[in-house]
Parts: sequence; C-alpha cells; structure tokens
Amino acid sequence: MSLFEWLNSQLLKMEWLSNLVALLVKYVFRLDAESRLGGSIHFFIYDVVKIFILLSVLIFGISYIQSFFPPERTKKILGRFNGISANILGALLGTVTPFCSCSSIPLFIGFTSAGLPIGVTFSFLISSPLVDLASVILLASIFNWKIALAYVVVGIILAVIGGTIISKLKLEKYVESFVFSNKVLEVEQEELTTRDRIDFSKDQVLNIIKKVWLYILIGVGIGAAIHNWIPEPVIAAVLGEDKWYSVLLATFVGVPMYADIFGTLPIAEALVLKGVGIGTALSFMMAVTALSLPSMIMLKKVVKINLLLIFAGIVTTGILIIGYSFNAFGYLGF
Repeated sequence: MSLFEWLNSQLLKMEWLSNLVALLVKYVFRLDAESRLGGSIHFFIYDVVKIFILLSVLIFGISYIQSFFPPERTKKILGRFNGISANILGALLGTVTPFCSCSSIPLFIGFTSAGLPIGVTFSFLISSPLVDLASVILLASIFNWKIALAYVVVGIILAVIGGTIISKLKLEKYVESFVFSNKVLEVEQEELTTRDRIDFSKDQVLNIIKKVWLYILIGVGIGAAIHNWIPEPVIAAVLGEDKWYSVLLATFVGVPMYADIFGTLPIAEALVLKGVGIGTALSFMMAVTALSLPSMIMLKKVVKINLLLIFAGIVTTGILIIGYSFNAFGYLGF
C-alpha cells in the first residue's frame, strides 16, 4: 500500500476507528457487527465519531486561515474585481466559509450593503453552504477523492453560472431597499496575535459544532436505518439508477428539509451503498444544503419573490443537470 493510500485509509476513512467500534459492538453490546442491529450500532457510532473528529480539526484549520481575512478585508479584495472573475472569486470565497445557507445570508446582506454586485454575492450565497473545504475532506473519507473533487468543481461552476445569470439580468431592483441603505462602517481591524487566532478558531469549532451536532446525529441515524433496515429492493424500486425520475425525486424531497452537508453525507453514503446512483445522492445533498425551505424563507426577507424564484430556478436546474450527469458518467469510476 502506498503512503497516500495508508494516510487516506487511516486518517480520512479512519479504518482504525472502524475496527475499534467493531470490538466495542462485539464485547460491550454483545452483538455481531455484521448483524442488522449490530451493523446499525457500528454505522452510527463510527460515523458520528469520525465526522466530529474530522469536523473539529478541519474547522479549526479553516478558521485559523480565515482569521487573516476579516469581512472588511474580504470586501476590499472582492471590490477590485468585476465581471465573471468577480463571480469566480465570490464562489471560491464561499468554499472557505463553513456556513449553512441560513448563516450565509447575513454575509450576503453585508456584501450587498458594501456595494458589491448582487451577482457576486449570489455566487457566494450558492457556494457557501454547498461546497467547503471540510465537506471535501468528509466526502473523500466516505466515498473517494474523485467524487469529492468533482463535487467541488461542479458546485463552484453552479455558483459562478448562477451568479453570472443573475448579474446579466440586472435584478438589483428585486433586492429589498433596506439592504442597500444598511451602510457598513469601514473599521480597520486590529492585528490579531497567534493566541487570538487560536482562540478564534476554537470558538468557531464550538459555535459550528453547536449548530450542526443535532443534524449530524439525525443524518447518521437515518443513514444507519437505510443501510441496515430498509431492504435494497425497496430503495432500488424508488431511487435506482435505472429510474429516470430518481434525481428529480431526490432533489424535491431534499428541499423541505433543513440540514447542512455534514448531516446529509451519512444519508448519501447509505443510499449509495444500497445501489442508488451517486448523482441522485449528490442531488439530494445539494437540494438540502442550497435550497432548504428555512433558508428560502430567510432569503425572502431580503429579496423580492421574483428574484427568489429566479434564484431557486437556476439552482434547481443546475442540481438536476449535475445529478443526471453524475449518474450518466458513473461507469467512469465516480
């Protein structure tokens, strides 16, 4: 085994943890990890512990890097660009902000108030909940690097295209007037010490864990139920790769739900293990994270219904295209 494969299996997939949990199930719960109940307990404990370990380490590292780019500095950097380059930068910025869709909306208001084009802020709004560095690592730990990197690429492309279309349509008149009148004071932030950055990163880890822990537990619980209790023929009959409507159904089932990508990953993992197409699983994840009903309600407070519907339509169309494309090219190893 190469060094990369060993690091991938031990640090990302945490095979050592899987073996440890299997022993726990065997000697503490007195169950076989291959049995239905034992397998469910193993799936739940292993995925919960793995996700929390990876999430804590990744959010700490990402937050430490973010401490060098406070909102004022970020706005100045974005303000230097225009056109599609600004949309690309807005989308890339979203990938380093580990926020759910609802948490991204205050930043959306701040960027718009600062005078950034709404197309750029929408590129950020799409990519922020959809793609972030932590989700890439978690995707790689559950599936593989091909899927993780492909997900990032298509997520950024969707964000750039969505923001560009909104920019070209010149939809500023559909943003509520209070957003533009909400002036942002340009206050120069005091330079942080290394201790300050470490404290900030620790606070970010705690804040994000507090926000997502329940969704992770629910998501892993649903994943364990799908993986061990719902017969494969039942899932295949509804969401099998041969069903033309599977991506469509997964997308619209995901919209009413509210969770972030960390809560939906275990569900996607269980679905794929049951034979559901990777594109169908990713469409479900994208719909939950980018189009959840609570985030749409929050966004309605700052934009008018016309812009909200255009935004939802663009993102939904993009998710469907991505889902069907991933299913179609699944034979290439994705």
